[in-house]
Amino acid sequence: MEVVKEEADVKLRFTCDECGKQFGHKSHFTRHLLSHSGVKEFECSECGKQFIHKSSLTHHSLIHSGVKKFECEECGKQFNHKTHFTRHQLTHSGVKEFTCDECGRQFNDKSNFNRHLISHTGVRFECYECGKHFMHQSSLSHHSLTHSGVKKFECNECFKQFIHKSHFTQHLLTHSGVKEYKCDQCGKLFARKDGLNRHLLVHSGVKEFKCDECGKEFSHKNHLTQHELIHKGVKDHKCDECGKRFRHKVSLTQHALIHAGVKKFKCDECGRAFRTKTEITRHVAKCLELSSQ
Repeated sequence: MEVVKEEADVKLRFTCDECGKQFGHKSHFTRHLLSHSGVKEFECSECGKQFIHKSSLTHHSLIHSGVKKFECEECGKQFNHKTHFTRHQLTHSGVKEFTCDECGRQFNDKSNFNRHLISHTGVRFECYECGKHFMHQSSLSHHSLTHSGVKKFECNECFKQFIHKSHFTQHLLTHSGVKEYKCDQCGKLFARKDGLNRHLLVHSGVKEFKCDECGKEFSHKNHLTQHELIHKGVKDHKCDECGKRFRHKVSLTQHALIHAGVKKFKCDECGRAFRTKTEITRHVAKCLELSSQ
């Protein structure tokens, strides 16, 4: 038994000072240290997402190939990577072999389990600009860009600007008309999976975010944050053309279309053009109502 113990000690002889993770091989340890450096020198030419390791970029590139050769027999969902496919199959097995000793939460995937364990270590990386804390150095580095004020990616459709190319690329899907993610509850379609996931909370009935001022409850934290601006009277977003102020940047962006003279939404019934999707939606409803009379 002593021999086994000594062998185990040798296997984990490299310990990361940042997060405490241990490694048996120096090459693995050195590779891991890059995750705390924040340096991501390998960028995807398709979406701009950046990676620390070239192998990770190569693995990611399969997403853009369109090839999904692994299909789940249970639900029909398809995957680019065998590891993702295998991990997904566990969701149907009901088996959760990884249990957190701290809180008892169970996981069927070891990587998710390991990420969860960090939440109990107390290790946090703090942003010097706003004081926000992150569990990973890479997350802090990504967040820090929000304080730079530089948004070099601008959408030609709605003029919304982005700091990260990956966010910009994902946003473009909203204008493509392609909506491959469908809600099983109501049939609503979404261009992005995260949009569908956020929408599903509406059907869950869970509203864990409550306004301290008026008691209104929300499914999403960002909806609560936006709502709280009403009570604060804060309108940080000002139009350079007319000086009108708005609580939300998206409202300013839509308002800016008035000054730009852009009317990209056209009614197929009467040919009238509108600046925003909201305006065209309201108008089309009226047109259809009149035509049915």
